[in-house]
Amino acid sequence: MSSVFGIIAAVYGFLAVALGAFGAHALKEKLDVYQHSIYDKAVSYQFYHVAALLAVALLSSRIDSKLLNASGWFFTAGVLLFSGSLYLLATRSLLGLDSLTPILGPVTPLGGLCFLAGWILLAISFSKL
Repeated sequence: MSSVFGIIAAVYGFLAVALGAFGAHALKEKLDVYQHSIYDKAVSYQFYHVAALLAVALLSSRIDSKLLNASGWFFTAGVLLFSGSLYLLATRSLLGLDSLTPILGPVTPLGGLCFLAGWILLAISFSKL
């Protein structure tokens, strides 16, 4: 699984840089301060969890653990749900997705729960070294 999580981390890292640059330049005049703060939070949390996925990839090359693999999948889902929903919430007016606000709002905390589960499972995995 180390190569799978390494590839996911690399793709998420690439997307975080690309989306961060897009937000800083292309969206600079299109989003208000609050929308920019939401967008920036999405980029930041995506980067944090790229690092977590890299840790999972490196650790999984040393141990074969279902808990560690679950951690990686929770981080993967967390980025999609948490950061993905924040990107959409920040740009919903530009994308014409205002009607999705009631759906996207509750998705963000689900992504946060995935992050928390991933960190707990990663800690347990490290404790078994």
